[in-house]
Order: sequence, then C-alpha cells, then structure tokens
Amino acid sequence: MQQIYKIFIPVVFILLLSGCLSSPYYQKNYSIPGNKWDYSFEPSFKFEVTDTNSLYNLHFLVRHTDAYPYSNIWLMIYTKKPGDTTFERTRIEIPLSEPSGKWLGRGMGEVWEQRMPISHEGDTVMLRKAGMWEIKFGHTMRMNPLPEVLQVGMRVEKQSKQ
Repeated sequence: MQQIYKIFIPVVFILLLSGCLSSPYYQKNYSIPGNKWDYSFEPSFKFEVTDTNSLYNLHFLVRHTDAYPYSNIWLMIYTKKPGDTTFERTRIEIPLSEPSGKWLGRGMGEVWEQRMPISHEGDTVMLRKAGMWEIKFGHTMRMNPLPEVLQVGMRVEKQSKQ
C-alpha cells in the first residue's frame, strides 16, 4: 500500500502543476559549455509561424548560480525573418537582480532562473511574416567567458485571441 502512495502522490502533483502552467508555442534551452558563456557561443532558435494575426510573447530564459558576478546581462539578439538572408541586430539589457542585490526570478538553492521579455514594444509582438524565424543570442558583457551561466533559452508564447 505504501508503494502505491509513493507513485500516486507525485503523479497527482505533476498533473496539478501541469494544469496551472501555460504551454509554450516554442521553447528550447541550451546548456552553456563548462558554465562559462563564451562570445563565440551563440545559441540559435528556429520556430515556424503560421498565424500572422496573433500576438506573441518572446522571452529570454537564463539559469545562473548565485555566484554570477553581475546584476544584469547585456544581450545581442540576432533576428532573421522568413525569406531574409541577413540577421537584424538588437542590443538589450536583462536585469538579473534588484538594486538591493536580491536575485530576480525563481531560485532553488544556489541556482536562479529567470524569464524576461525581449521585444521592443513590450511583452507582445506580431510576427507578420509566415515561415521559419531564427533568433540567436550572444552576450556582450566585458568579461569573457561569462562565468556561472548554466543555461540560456528562448520561449515563444502565442496569446489567445480575446
């Protein structure tokens, strides 16, 4: 009987948790080699857009340790629209802590995870060209390699029509 509870309780917990979280349109994470993000490592994210009338939330995902030496991270975002041959470049700052030094995002032990919007217009954008989009991230911090970065990723959420 005790073994049934060992299996039943985690399964129920996972089902309850998954019911509370929205499913992303696209999400992918990359582990940073050696937990040191080098300038030359620019993870690429490719996703297809078929609905050009919807709004999308684009997010940068980062997982770092509490030994990360800065309160922010400067990113270069390279975006290639369907049919284009070149990337558009945009540089943005992602805050990782409050001015007091308290880490933003969710933490468990020494590891912190954060999801930040990366669009210029706010949280939502219209991806007006149907087809395959490609977005790459590179850091532009002065320190290279950038230590204590465990993973980076991208999440695309499609907003439900109201």
